[in-house]
Amino acid sequence: MGIKTPFVAVDGIIQLFDRKDNFRGIVLIERKNPPLGLAIPGGFVEIGESCEDALIREMREETGLDVEILRLLGVYSQPDRDPRFHTVSITYLCRAYGEPMASSDAKEVKIFKLEEIPFDKLVFDHRRILRDYIMR
Repeated sequence: MGIKTPFVAVDGIIQLFDRKDNFRGIVLIERKNPPLGLAIPGGFVEIGESCEDALIREMREETGLDVEILRLLGVYSQPDRDPRFHTVSITYLCRAYGEPMASSDAKEVKIFKLEEIPFDKLVFDHRRILRDYIMR
């Protein structure tokens, strides 16, 4: 009998700054694939890859940004958090500079001030994650 476990994913709340260290907002992506909507950038950890390396790779693939990991925000593991299958997300707080550009699973990349985040358009459990980030 094979062992069944949830998929492991990483998500990154990217705090975007300009070169003078002014906070521009956080980076969200418009998903290209279902479920459609806005999401925190992220993706799956590959075999042989650390969560931190996966996060840096996924942020670069989806937004074109090189991120600095600041700290772990939390682990999100509700079995129904992803409508496709049981996924555990390890979510990090990151810092980046530059202009994000959509690629990989991202149809579009957007920058939002915290007070402008459209919570009603977020997919998965990203409403909860962003509320945890704001309340930290």
